[in-house]
Order: sequence, then structure tokens, then C-alpha cells
Amino acid sequence: MTMTTPKVHRWTRTSIVGVAAFGLVAVVAAVLPFVVELASLYALIDLFILLILAVMWNLLAGYGGMVSIGQQAHIGLGAYGIVVIADILGINPFVAIPLAAVVSALLAIPISFLAFRLAGGYFAVGTWVIAEVLRLVIVQVPGLGGGSGISISSLSGVDRILRIVYTYWAALAVAVIAVIVAVILVRSSRGLALTSVRDDSIAAASSGVRVAYSKRLVFVVAAAGAGAAGALVALSSLRVQPDSVFSVQWAAFMIFMVIIGGVGTLEGPILGAIIFFVLKQIFADFGPLYLILLGVIGVVFALFIRQGAWGLISRRGSVLLFPVGYRLDKPE
Repeated sequence: MTMTTPKVHRWTRTSIVGVAAFGLVAVVAAVLPFVVELASLYALIDLFILLILAVMWNLLAGYGGMVSIGQQAHIGLGAYGIVVIADILGINPFVAIPLAAVVSALLAIPISFLAFRLAGGYFAVGTWVIAEVLRLVIVQVPGLGGGSGISISSLSGVDRILRIVYTYWAALAVAVIAVIVAVILVRSSRGLALTSVRDDSIAAASSGVRVAYSKRLVFVVAAAGAGAAGALVALSSLRVQPDSVFSVQWAAFMIFMVIIGGVGTLEGPILGAIIFFVLKQIFADFGPLYLILLGVIGVVFALFIRQGAWGLISRRGSVLLFPVGYRLDKPE
């Protein structure tokens, strides 16, 4: 009797379809400025920003095990980075987006040495305190507008239609890059190390995993993504206000999107961002009721649907749209 050798592989039918669909959606989204109105583009910019933040926060908490409620620190740094790089240094605002992300990532390195002295709930509160300290420092700088904020003047001479279209394309590009970076990181050996650190840092360290390095890597990557999102927020509104860009509301949005989408998955934050965007569009005119409804939905998912919406769709992780992990073909 002939025995078939089992095969280990990463690509499955669903991942092939998922990657192809992701590429197709990205291409279609790139040509939307030629066929839709500006109001729709402006709304989609908001969706892309939410998607970036959800993917980055999920890397931090879902894979790194670091529940942060202070990612708005990097959003604010990215927003003010655009002001400094574009308005003060005179660099093209759209070229300044990756530079603002780099600035946020570099500043995240010393911040990590402070934050990593804490763990669990103390880490979460500590990141919030760090964000508040950064806000208080920035409002003391007159050149950055102080407490009232500052407008971005480098785009004042750009046609409004072109500005929105360019911002849309920039937001789309950053969102696609954020997803690709997350996939590459999770499918790498470093991603496996991250999940082991998340599950049991002591056991991971005893197995040879560089715990501090792995955590710092994902912390810096998430900071870069949040910084790029902050830069996009500044470019879309043309004004940076400290109370807005450093608001803890951003952290609440990130946590909500990842919880309802599915924490610890690549597909969950994307789905969560889309769900949250749709809910915002439907309930935005309901005033305080809008926030109450979001809170109720978040509590329901946290208590009764812990695997998130993607967990329900994928039958608890048996379906993956990106080629991560390994699959074993059973011999016949």
C-alpha cells in the first residue's frame, strides 16, 4: 500500500482568493477618485485612517500582548510632525507623511523604555499618561500654536479637489502598506516570537525568545503606523489641535474596532474598521445615543462574542484570507 507524504504549506484556497481580492479592492479603490464625488472620498479617507489604527493596535495588543490606551501619543506626534516637516522645513506635505511616521517610530524607542517598566493594567494606564504628558509639553510650544492648535499652511495654495484626491491616495497607500507590513510581520519568525511572548513571556524567554526586542519591535512598528495616521488626520482637516489629536477617544476607537472585528487575527481589524465606519455613518446624527449604542455593541462582543465578527465568519480561525501559519495536508 502506497503512503502519501503529508505536505506542509501556507497558501490555501481561501488565502489565494483573499490576497487576490485584497489586491483587486486596492486597485478599484485607487481609481475611485475618477468616478465618485468628493464627499465620498473624504469619508473613505476616514475609513482608511481607522483601518490603519485598527491594524496597528491589533499588532500591539493582539499579537504583542500589550494593551495600550495611549496610542494617541503617536497620532499626535505624527500630526505635529507634518506641521514641522511641511510648514517649518518646507518639505512637500505628502512626502512628509512617511517622514512623520519615521519621527513617531524614533520617538517610540525612548518611550518604550519608560512604558516597558510597567505591565498589564499599569502598562495601559502608563501609555495614557505618556500621551497626556506629550500633549502638555506640546501645548507649551508657541511655535506649534499652543493650546489652540495650528493650521497647515503648506497646502493653502493647492486646489481643494486636488488636495482631497492626493490625501485619499496617500491614505489608501498607507492603509495597504499597513496591512502588508502586518502580514509580513505575523508570518515571520518574529511574529511567532510575538505570540509566544503574548501567551507567556517567561516561557518564551526560557525558549530563547528575545522578549524585550520582540516587544519593542512591534511597539515601534505600531507607533509608525499611528504616526502616519496622525499625519493623514492633519492633512485631511488642515488643522492640528492638541486636544483632538491627543484625545483618548482614538484609543477607544481602536479597542472597539479590534474587539468587534476579532483580536489576534489579521482579518478582524479590517472587518472591525469597516463595521465601525458603517455604524458611524448610520448613527452619527443620533447625538449621545450614538456613543451609547457603540458602548452596548462593544460590551456585547466583549462578553458573548469574544472571537469577534471574523471569528464567527471564519469558523473560529479555520478560514484565513492571508497566508500566515501552516496547514498540513492529511495523507490519503
